[in-house]
Amino acid sequence: MLIKQHRRLYQITKIFWQYRLDRLFPESWLPWYVRYGRIIVLWFRPRHQEASDAARFRLALEELGPVFVKFGQMLSTRRDLLPDAFAEELAKLQDRVAPFDESQARQQIEQAYGKTLEQVFDSFESEPLASASVAQVHGAKLTLDNQQLSVVVKVIRPGIGKVIDADISVMQMFAGLAEQFLPDGKRLRPKEVVSEYRKTLFDELDLMREAANGIQLRRNFEGSDSLYVPEIYADFCRQNVLVMERIDGIPVSDIAALEAQGTNMERLAERGVEVFFTQVFRDSFFHADMHPGNIFVSRQHPDDPMYIGVDFGIVGTLNREDKRYLAENFLAFFNRDYRKVAELHVASGWVPSDTNVEEFEFAIRTVCEPIFQKPLAEISFGHVLINLFNTARRFNMEVQPQLVLLEKTLLYIEGLGRQLYPQLDLWKTAKPFLEDWMQLQIGPKAVWRDIKENAPFWGEKLPEMPNLIYDSLQAVQRFTEQHQQSAQQMTQWRQRQARSFYWLTTAGVLAICAGLVHDTVSWPELTGVLAAAAICWVRGLWLNRQ
Repeated sequence: MLIKQHRRLYQITKIFWQYRLDRLFPESWLPWYVRYGRIIVLWFRPRHQEASDAARFRLALEELGPVFVKFGQMLSTRRDLLPDAFAEELAKLQDRVAPFDESQARQQIEQAYGKTLEQVFDSFESEPLASASVAQVHGAKLTLDNQQLSVVVKVIRPGIGKVIDADISVMQMFAGLAEQFLPDGKRLRPKEVVSEYRKTLFDELDLMREAANGIQLRRNFEGSDSLYVPEIYADFCRQNVLVMERIDGIPVSDIAALEAQGTNMERLAERGVEVFFTQVFRDSFFHADMHPGNIFVSRQHPDDPMYIGVDFGIVGTLNREDKRYLAENFLAFFNRDYRKVAELHVASGWVPSDTNVEEFEFAIRTVCEPIFQKPLAEISFGHVLINLFNTARRFNMEVQPQLVLLEKTLLYIEGLGRQLYPQLDLWKTAKPFLEDWMQLQIGPKAVWRDIKENAPFWGEKLPEMPNLIYDSLQAVQRFTEQHQQSAQQMTQWRQRQARSFYWLTTAGVLAICAGLVHDTVSWPELTGVLAAAAICWVRGLWLNRQ
């Protein structure tokens, strides 16, 4: 493991210097050992010197592999944080990563099916439709139930698992060092975050899992006019091959094409927010890789636009407790009830129980109040996130690994909304949805829903109710009798203890008296007093041992 980490670390360092990524940072930001490192690593031959800084950054991420490409994909949606040139270059990572050879794709498909490509598909396009960090997609024709279908065939990149494993091992090494040496190391829980990320990436390599995710999402949005999920042909899916309905849509990042067909951009942006909250709070099952390369817009009904989602390798789920706390936090946040936000963080265990709620409330208000009633175009989420991070650090708030995917997806959604319709009022769009959801959870509808859900179970148990009631009454009677018996025994024990204490106290008093008067009384009288004391002492001990 250590050799693998060092080898991968060397590769990362080599690519850093070959693409001269040090030029992306101001000279004053670079530590002295990085500046002098330029002299030591002269044997790393520079690459693509003629390319722009943005292009070299994108090429370096491509060569580093999927873990870094995913990072670039997320950055590409945050045009508020990046210069335009970098945002345009990183957008190419969404579906224009350098493809692998068609012969390798053909070989993987034939090994997966145990048949030649021609035996499975009517036709197969050698030129990939799109190529991403983990897989690439080819067009094909497939006959099913005497009907020829247009499909896409997704194939995992050969050897990609080893590259991901090496990158994750390096990240785990740095996470361990960060947890041990950084002041905020334990609070940020970097090792748990990396472990969660590792699981997510390796889940993405299993296309059978992706097929199951796609089928679930399609079922969740059956008949929806907000999101269309293409059909998955499960009988043709394997661990490294996935076959799915071919869709015809406009990439959500192609703003010019969307405007050319008269798309209602405001409605499209609002629907993006609605789809996100529906997945999270209604279904507890959300698409967690919603970068622009995976999102399209239907060409039909541009005045009432509908999203089309693809690539279901990464999905997120929330348990009931986290979902409830999140919904209440969002609502309290939208209502500017910062006291409630602070109390919920304490109740959920996200901050220590001894946190000063008043101070925490004031800190949250300081960060959040300035951004309300502003459209996305006027909100610097980068600045807000930095301030929230500083607030979390001040109050020892621990990172919640189960929410990392949700936070990443929320950044994607906000980035898309900024591109589509910068004037979108995020709070106004989301608040009614969350209020309706909370009513479903705690109002009369929630009670009625619980009754309907539990009715079959209650109906099954109804014939057993007389026996259960009789057994319960018998158990109560036995418990009552045992309790009464125990109470009687306790009363008797207390009475014996009281009598024992009386006799032992009497014995002590007689002994003290004998000691005080032994010089003034005759020996027979003194013997009588001592004998009485002894009798009282024995009586007290006998009662105490019963």
